Amino acid sequence: MRLRAFLLLAGFLPLCWLGMQAVHEFGHVLGGVLSGGTITRVVLHPLTISRTDVDPNPMPLFEVWAGPIIGTLTPLLFWILVRRMKLAWEFLLRFFAGFCLVANGAYLGCGSFYSIGDAGELLRHGCPIWGLWLFGGLTIPLGFSLWHGEGVHFGLGRTPQPISSRIIVGCYCLLILMIGAEFLWSPSG
Repeated sequence: MRLRAFLLLAGFLPLCWLGMQAVHEFGHVLGGVLSGGTITRVVLHPLTISRTDVDPNPMPLFEVWAGPIIGTLTPLLFWILVRRMKLAWEFLLRFFAGFCLVANGAYLGCGSFYSIGDAGELLRHGCPIWGLWLFGGLTIPLGFSLWHGEGVHFGLGRTPQPISSRIIVGCYCLLILMIGAEFLWSPSG
């Protein structure tokens, strides 16, 4: 049972990281296009931190905020829709939604102290620092609340549930597809 838990987490956590970056960058792309900007480059490579370049960028605050906002709302809404279907892998989407909430909130909240990445861009374009802290203060606890009690589905805790081999294999197949696609189609920096 512990081996299955390890195998699931070893495949699913990297998938969450890459998936979070993809949905976050999708938000930047959508924000850039909707604001009249031109997307010049999207970096989604497994060996680097993701990035979207927009030039010209007529509404940088809109475009930059779109990354973490779309990057948290999209997985959350997708999980809410799938949850009603009672699918065996719904817990993975719940965890992924929580992962995106925590990662994006921590990225902006902690990034505000060092003016790095999106946090630095938001601050340079006039967003007050408390806005970044508010975003993190809302998303991180919500993400943790989605994770609460989910350990049993991952084969952890006092009463772990059995993990289907299909779910483990499915996670690794998605991970391999995502890594392959990113190596093939994305610049590395």
